[in-house]
Amino acid sequence: MAPSMNNHRYPFDLSVVLPVFNEEDNIQPVHEELVGVLAGLDLRYEIIYVDDGSSDSSAHQIDALAQSNPDSVRAVMLRRNFGQTAAIQAGIDHANGAIIALMDADLQNDPHDIPLMLEQMETDGYDLVSGWRKNRQDRALSRKLPSRIANRLISIVTRVELHDYGCTLKTYRREVLDHVRLYGEMHRFIPVLANAAGARIVERVVNHRPRIHGKSKYGLWRTVKVVLDLMTVTFLTKYNTRPMYIFGGTGFILSVLSGISILAMLLSGIFTGDLRWNSPWPVLAAMFGVLALQSVLLGLMMEMLMRTYYESQGKGPYAIRRVINGHRHVPLSVTQDGHTGS
Repeated sequence: MAPSMNNHRYPFDLSVVLPVFNEEDNIQPVHEELVGVLAGLDLRYEIIYVDDGSSDSSAHQIDALAQSNPDSVRAVMLRRNFGQTAAIQAGIDHANGAIIALMDADLQNDPHDIPLMLEQMETDGYDLVSGWRKNRQDRALSRKLPSRIANRLISIVTRVELHDYGCTLKTYRREVLDHVRLYGEMHRFIPVLANAAGARIVERVVNHRPRIHGKSKYGLWRTVKVVLDLMTVTFLTKYNTRPMYIFGGTGFILSVLSGISILAMLLSGIFTGDLRWNSPWPVLAAMFGVLALQSVLLGLMMEMLMRTYYESQGKGPYAIRRVINGHRHVPLSVTQDGHTGS
């Protein structure tokens, strides 16, 4: 059953974004398979290839596809290799579809899963359908084990229960991605950022195929990057509108430690008859006190930056799904001579 998701607010119903880096042997096969799947859907679609500074013939092949299919294929060529997350963000920025699907260009993601994911979005009203490579066809030690550890860690910290954050194959409603900017290795954290904005998310088992051509671009070092980005995402989702909570809370804890150090010094003086100013306690008390003051001041600075950010961007600390029988209040404008006008 082909989903019917025609949305005339956008030039296309579906944009499929594929980041590409040195996949010269896979581009033509994945394009032919993807077009074969999309052609059977009652949708206006576009395919966006983003070349992430490939050193092989990938860029030339993508250029040829775009030249020969000007109505349905777009090519975005990055100046150098910026990484998968940057390539995905570039594809999203150039997408014009109401629904955006992301997938890899290495033939390991199965394009036949896309119609099923779209149907689930339409039928059940989800904003994001995330692929789960339950039967992953990768090496156990270097790929599957680190991925499982990272996925479990992310779920525990963010409380977004997904089995496979690293699966590129996902479908999103456009509105989910409009407020998301990706850096580092943060493409895998889109479900976390979407969940923080109130998006409805579901996970779906997808087909995962072994790599036939080319080499994997992933390594164990990427797991370290994921952990570092997890810290950033945790702050952005929990404290981006209330930074004083974390910095002020840290300052409070440090001030308590400073007080304990002073108390320990006084008690030591009472029982020994010597305050011992050359002991570690005065140093600890001063250090914790200074750190506490710095944390509070940093929290105040972050509060000011947060308010400046939201006001300068015209954004609010909330996201609306829809409004029924309502209208937005528009304040009267003030002219230069001090009079109000509509």
